[in-house]
Amino acid sequence: MLTISSAKRFPYCDGVPRRNFLKLGSLGFAGFMLADLLREEARAGSGLSNKAVINIHLSGGPSHQDMFDMKPETPVEIRGEFRPTATNVPGIRICELMPQLAKMADKYAVVRSLYGTCGHHTNFQTHTGFGPKDLQNLGGRPALGAVITRLQGDSSGAPPWISYNGGNPGYLGAAYRAYQPSGDNLRLSGDMSENRLKSRVNLLASLDSIRRDVDGSGQMDALDVFTQRAVGVVTSGKVADALDLDKEDPQVRDRYGAHGGGHFLRARRLVEAGVRVVTFNWGGWDTHGNNFGHLRGQLPKLDVLLSALIQDLHDRGLDKDVTVVAWGEFGRTPRINNKAGRDHWDPVGCALLAGGGMRTGQTIGASDRIAAYVEDRPVHYQEVFATLYHNLGIDPQTAQMTDPAGRPQYLLNHRTPIRELLQSV
Repeated sequence: MLTISSAKRFPYCDGVPRRNFLKLGSLGFAGFMLADLLREEARAGSGLSNKAVINIHLSGGPSHQDMFDMKPETPVEIRGEFRPTATNVPGIRICELMPQLAKMADKYAVVRSLYGTCGHHTNFQTHTGFGPKDLQNLGGRPALGAVITRLQGDSSGAPPWISYNGGNPGYLGAAYRAYQPSGDNLRLSGDMSENRLKSRVNLLASLDSIRRDVDGSGQMDALDVFTQRAVGVVTSGKVADALDLDKEDPQVRDRYGAHGGGHFLRARRLVEAGVRVVTFNWGGWDTHGNNFGHLRGQLPKLDVLLSALIQDLHDRGLDKDVTVVAWGEFGRTPRINNKAGRDHWDPVGCALLAGGGMRTGQTIGASDRIAAYVEDRPVHYQEVFATLYHNLGIDPQTAQMTDPAGRPQYLLNHRTPIRELLQSV
C-alpha cells in the first residue's frame, strides 16, 4: 500500500483539518510503458504546448480588505491596523506588509469583486469553480487539472497535473486524478533498473487479472493509468529533477526566502518540466481571532514567495505561457469582531492573477465603501476559470465533456473569460 499525502495540516474553525491523501493498493499494467510513449511523442514533435497554470489556494479565506482592497477612509473598526502603500502602478495601493508586490503591480492584476463562493472551508471551488454539491450524484465537477488531463493529456514526459492539495477528478473518474508526489526523491535506487521495474509492474498486472475481469467500476483500469503515470515520472527523470530544489541556482533559491521557496519554486520548476497544472495550498487564513497579529506573520512571507515566483517567470520568459492565480474560498467580514478577528464573508473576495500573456497592471471590479459587497463589475469564480481555460488554449464557450450518464456538460456555467485581462480587448 502506497500513501501519498501533503505534509502539513491547517485546522479551520469547523475543527476539521484538511489533509489530502491517496492510498494505492496493488497496481500493475502490461505492455508499452507510458514513459516510452511519451519519449516517442517527444521525438515525433507531437507534444502539446507548454501553456500552464499555477493555482495557489490561500487556505481558510484571506482577508481581502487587509491585502488588496484596503479602505483607509473607513472607521478603525472597519479598516483595521494596516495602512495601504503605493505600488508602481499609479492609483493601485496594497497592504504595507507586501512591499515586494508593491514594486511589481504592473506584472499582476487584482480582482476586487470576486463572488459566487459556496461558503465552505474547501479548496473544491478553487479547483473547479463549483460547489461540492454540483453534479454530486455523478461524482461531482472535475477539477481544472482533471479537465486538462482529459482534454490535453500527457506530454513532454510529465504528468499533466501535479497537486499538493488534492483535487477531485469528479465525474471523469479516478484515471484523471492528480499525481501527488510524496517526496522529492523519485529516482530508481539500489539495483532497481527500469527493466526490472517494468517486470515487477507487469507481474502485478498478471496477478490482478482475475480481479480486473470482475471489476465493473473501472477502478482497476484507473489505477493502471495512475501507475503508468507514476512510473513514467520515476523513469523519465525530468519531473524528479524538477522536484529537487537542490538542483536550482542558489541565488534563485535565495530570492524565495526560507526553505528555498517550497511549493512556489517547485511549481515553477514543474511547469518548466512540462506539467500543465500545479496546485497547492499555502498558509492558514481563517483569522477569527488576532487577525492582524496573524497577518503580520503571513503577509511578509507571501509577499516574498509570490513576488519571487512572478519575477522568476518573467525572467525566464514564461510569463506569456504560465498563468498564476492566488485566491481563497471567501473574504472576511468588514467589521472586526471582539476577538480582533474577521469572520467568514461570502458576498465578496479577491484574487490575484499574473502571467498567461494577460493585460496586467490593473484592478478589476470594486467593492463598496467598506469592502462588504460588490459595487462594480462583479466577477464570478467561474469567470476566473474561463480565463484559465482560455489561457491554456481551451475555448470555455464551446468545450464540453460527456458525463457518466452520457450527457454533454459544459466546463462552466459562466463561460466568458474576464475581458479586461484578454490582450485582444
